[in-house]
Amino acid sequence: MKFYLEHANITVSNIDDAIRFFTTAFPHLQVRGKGESLNDAVVRKWLHLGTDETYIALEEISSESAKNRQAYQDLGINHIGFVVEDFEGVIERLKKAGYKESIGVDPHPHRKRAYYYDQDGNEYEFIEYLSDDFSERNEYK
Repeated sequence: MKFYLEHANITVSNIDDAIRFFTTAFPHLQVRGKGESLNDAVVRKWLHLGTDETYIALEEISSESAKNRQAYQDLGINHIGFVVEDFEGVIERLKKAGYKESIGVDPHPHRKRAYYYDQDGNEYEFIEYLSDDFSERNEYK
C-alpha cells in the first residue's frame, strides 16, 4: 500500500515568517487558502501553503506559553523530513536567507541530508536520495 503525507499542521508565532521559511526552501509553494478561526474565544489566523497534492497548514500561535516546548524532550513532533530533488539549491537558499543549520550529519553514500531551524526553532530535515534502491536509501549503518 502506497501512502504520502497530505499535510502537516504547524502552529507558528508569525505566519508571514513561516511562509518566508517554506518558500525559501520550496519556491514553488502557493497559498491554497487562508482565513481566521475562533478557538477558545481567540481569533487565530490560518493558512494552507502547498501544491495541489500536498500542503503545510499554518496556524498562528495564541499563547506565548506554547513557545516553551523543547524538541526531543517534550511531547510533540521533533522534526519533519522533506525529500527534495535539488539538495544544494535548497540548502543554498536557506543559508543565504540566514536560517540556522541544526546538526551536522555524517556523509552517506546514498543520501544527502541537512537539518534547519525555522524562525520559531522548529526543525526540518531536507533529504536527497542518491539511489533508487530502497535497501541503500534506508541503510542505517
